[in-house]
Parts: sequence; C-alpha cells; structure tokens
Amino acid sequence: MMKLLRNPEVKGTLLLYGILAVAATIAAYYLDSQFGLFTFILCVTFILIYWGAAYRRYKHLSELAADVNRILHGDNHISFDKFSEGELGILQSEIYKMTVRLREQQQRLQDDKVYLADSIADISHQIRTPLTTINLLVSFLSESDISDERRLKLTHELYELLSRIDWLITTLLKISKLDAGTVQFKKENMSLESLINQAAAPLLIPMELRAQEFAVKTEGEFSGDISWTCEALGNIVKNCMEHTPDGGRIEIRAMENALYTEIIISDNGKGISKEDLPHVFERFYKGKNSDGKSFGIGLALARMIVSAQNGTIKVENITPNGAKFTIRFYKGIV
Repeated sequence: MMKLLRNPEVKGTLLLYGILAVAATIAAYYLDSQFGLFTFILCVTFILIYWGAAYRRYKHLSELAADVNRILHGDNHISFDKFSEGELGILQSEIYKMTVRLREQQQRLQDDKVYLADSIADISHQIRTPLTTINLLVSFLSESDISDERRLKLTHELYELLSRIDWLITTLLKISKLDAGTVQFKKENMSLESLINQAAAPLLIPMELRAQEFAVKTEGEFSGDISWTCEALGNIVKNCMEHTPDGGRIEIRAMENALYTEIIISDNGKGISKEDLPHVFERFYKGKNSDGKSFGIGLALARMIVSAQNGTIKVENITPNGAKFTIRFYKGIV
C-alpha cells in the first residue's frame, strides 16, 4: 500500500482530492453543521474509492510488468487472461502480440542458428574431402622415382580437384549474396537463343567429349538479369550432362507468351528417384544417383536465382527415361 504513495501521479491526485475535500467540508459546515459532516464523509468515501481503484490498477500493472520480465528471461508460458478491463485490456492485447512476435523471432533465430551450424558442417565436409585427396596427390608427386606419365596423370587430377574447390567457393559466395539480399537484379533484354547459347557455352566441350547431343529450339525474347540467369541455366544443364550417359541427348526448348517466358531443359538419362524428387533443390542435398563429384548446391543456387526474378522452377521425370526441368519467368506478380 505504501509503495503506491511513491507514485507521483497517485500522490498528486490524493493531495488535490484532499484539498478539495477540506475546502468542500469547510464551506458546507458554514452552511449547516450536519451538511458539513455529510460532505466530509462523502469526500472521504470518494477518496477511499479512488485509493482502492488506483491500488487495484497499479497492482495489475505490477503483475503485468513481472510477467513481461519473465518473458524477457525466457518464460514462454505466461497467460494474460486475468487482464481484461479497459486500458489494461488494450495493453494486454498489445503485449500479447509482442510476445507472439518475440516467440516467433526467437524460433526463427534458433532455426537459423541450427541451419548455420549444419551449413558450416556441410561446407567443411565438402572442402575437406577434396583437400584430403589433394594432400595425397601432392605426396605422390613428391616421390623421387615417379614417372613422367604418372606425374602428368596426378597433375591432371590435382587440377580437377582445385577447380572443384574453386567452383564450390565461388558458388557459396553467390548463394551468400542472395541470402543477404545484396544482389540487384538487372532488367536486360536478349533473345532466348542467345541466352541459352551463352549459358551452355562453358559446357559444350565436356558434352562433346561425352558424345552427347545438345539440341536447342527457341522462340521469343527474355527480359531479366542475363548474367545471373545464365548461371542458373548453366547449373541445370551441367546437372543434366552429369546424369546423362555418353552418347545421350540434352534438349532445351524455350518460348515466350504474354504471361511468361518458359525454358524447358530435359535429358534422357536415368531420371531422378521418387525419394529424391522433393529435395533436389535443397542446399547440400545429394541424391542416391549422384557421383562423388557432386556438391549439391548447383540446383539450390539455380532455384534462388529464378525465384528472385519472379520465376518458378520444377523438376519431373519423363517417359521412358530422363528428367525435365521447367522454368518460368512471369511478366507479372504471381
């Protein structure tokens, strides 16, 4: 009770009511002594009523403050049902909204923390594996009695491993930029034929070495960021190339209409298992048909790039065999 008097608002109000009560009692006493006594009792009653109401209100506020303090210290099981009147009800409603948002934010931060830890572990594993092989190759190369033929072979393997690590780090940096939202996608126009030729250019020689047929059929224009879109399409074509046998076929069909630009990339390889289909665009996911050279981030990067440009991407198996990636860049918000 005495703590309430430390509140300047309550103390000032009681002082004002006290002065008014004394003034009213004196004025009424001069008119009539009995009327003065009645006025005094009435004023004291009103002051006591105010005191009780103020005490009850500030007690609830104190309980509310204690509940908020418990929330800030990690207690997620606080009920505000007892606060249901007037301004306290409004305050309770707003604090409840804040509590829900804090809980959601806390859960997101926890999920991000777990995801970051898993990602770091995956990245470490992806880099450690080729580094271990590189150390072995270097030790073989340091042998004094190594033949020229073996040295050339080991050097070629070493170059491939270093190229894989370089591609992995470069791709992870691109994914990090997209995650951070620092990429500003340009709006450029280019024919679909030129876009696909530019995206597939780095893979033409590897496909030729595998005796794979590469067919392109396009019609229309593309509007978007050329560089990033080539990165996405190149990763998808690379995935098809790696899962298509020697002498196989990779086909790209592209067209434009009033609603969207569509690019379909298909192959006649083994296809994708039913268990892997829902996960092929997940970061670091490697299907059971993946070889040891796969990192599981190329398709994840492709989806991020397409989605960031108001696009969609899906994958499905085709008959009799093979996989088909369908990419659509919409010209309006979907």
